[in-house]
Amino acid sequence: MNRIVNNQNRDKAETEKKKTENNSQGRKKALTLALAALVLAVFAAVTIWVGRPLLQQFRESPETFRAYVSEHWFTGSLIMTGIIILQVVVAFIPGEPFELGAGFVFGWIPGTVICLVGSTLASALVFLMVRKWGMKLVELFFPREKIMRYSFLNDSRKLNLLTFILFLVPGTPKDLLTYLAGLTPMKMGTFLLLTMVARIPSVITSTISGSLTQEGNYRTAIITYGITLAVTAICSCGYRMISKRKAA
Repeated sequence: MNRIVNNQNRDKAETEKKKTENNSQGRKKALTLALAALVLAVFAAVTIWVGRPLLQQFRESPETFRAYVSEHWFTGSLIMTGIIILQVVVAFIPGEPFELGAGFVFGWIPGTVICLVGSTLASALVFLMVRKWGMKLVELFFPREKIMRYSFLNDSRKLNLLTFILFLVPGTPKDLLTYLAGLTPMKMGTFLLLTMVARIPSVITSTISGSLTQEGNYRTAIITYGITLAVTAICSCGYRMISKRKAA
């Protein structure tokens, strides 16, 4: 009889423990989602009230925008760096127009430095956020089906090489890959170094095109950018084919 009572008490205690653990996990999950939502809300607000007006001003009058930056170079470079950071963190914003704009406004050398600094700072921020909140944060931006296509990144022996190649090749989804890096065992310092170096060719091409446009050398700018688009399209198609084979 005592054994039966003891078993019942033990079962009851285990049930209560599981219930407590589930409640604790539920609160942690809710807190994680709330913090992620807050981060997204902040970046959305910055995009709407800061990024959009600046982009509209640049589109309407590039020369006026460039003149402002020339007079306020330090402030302008900080603004552009912030825009690049915003573009990487808010993954659905295309980065190419901002790289062209950086080359147009600052020239290709300062523009390249600004783009690399901004993308590196943003990559560090994303990496840390993913390490903190995990897959839940990644899935806020990308569907799980798309994420699972890159399961080959789990191969730790080839992780560094694959990461470098994916960021070097034009047309790969670098914003998605930045988020996925936080889910891998790669160290943040290694990731930032590899991706910063790998981004250089595509960033330089864009900033040179922007700089040539500002100088009025439209023909060379169009040819340069056209070649870049062609290479990007070819690499993108090839990469998609390889990704589908890897996922199959």
